[in-house]
Amino acid sequence: MAAVLRRTAAPMAAAAMFRLSAPPRHAARLARFLGGASSASSDAAVASGEFVPWHNGGGVLHRAASVDPTVVVEAGAVVHSGAVLGKDVVVGSGAVVGPSVSIGQSTRIWYNVVLSNCSVGEFCTIHNGACIGQDGFGFFVGDDGQMLHAKIGNHVEIGANTCIDRGSWRDTVIGDETKIDNLVQIGHNVVIGKCCMICGQAGIAGSATLGDYVTLGGRVAIRDHVSIASKVRLAANSSVTKDIQKPGDYGGFPAVPINEWRRQTANLRIFSKKDGGRRYLNFHVNYLVHVF
Repeated sequence: MAAVLRRTAAPMAAAAMFRLSAPPRHAARLARFLGGASSASSDAAVASGEFVPWHNGGGVLHRAASVDPTVVVEAGAVVHSGAVLGKDVVVGSGAVVGPSVSIGQSTRIWYNVVLSNCSVGEFCTIHNGACIGQDGFGFFVGDDGQMLHAKIGNHVEIGANTCIDRGSWRDTVIGDETKIDNLVQIGHNVVIGKCCMICGQAGIAGSATLGDYVTLGGRVAIRDHVSIASKVRLAANSSVTKDIQKPGDYGGFPAVPINEWRRQTANLRIFSKKDGGRRYLNFHVNYLVHVF
């Protein structure tokens, strides 16, 4: 019996020493995810201590990151090299703060948010799953282009799973006090003024410009390179295909002043009734000629 114990004790002790000396498997996987490196280089990164646990929250940060002592980095969150986090910032579990990112005082980053190539102002809230600063859906032929940043102002709130692309020829900008709902797409080079409100599932194509105090209803679509004046309100499901230069309420596809859109809708209903087929067809043709 003693011989059996001696034969089994030695391999068990060796295995225990190996587990203590080797970096954890999940740490190696995390390093590979962070840097896109090979297994050997990621193991070396873990062993060299480039990413270290943060004392407040249990997350991981790079030694070259600039983080205020009051910052909370929750378990599973990662802060990359070169990131700058101000006082009282909270980074939720699963969030990734990439290089070239700065976050202002008292901003709350919720779970699974991904930030890259962007600056976030003070007292902001970014909800679960939002992505800010990734490349936009634009392509250059024969030109490398210029990749810039996304700039988020102060007191901005960004809803869950909203995406904001970084700029290519100018920075993407979200003005102070702007509130953005869930599932909103904001393309590259878009500039949005202060105190705007953007409801869920709205889409703003690249290089569009919105003034201050603009309100977009749910599922509003804005074409690329369009400019919208300050204090414009767009009804749900509207589509903006050309510049809007005067404040007011707009609706329809394409978006027109709200009273005109209401008249069009009423006329379509009237002309679509019995004995109105020919009149409806003539009206529809005239309407398309007038609009386009």
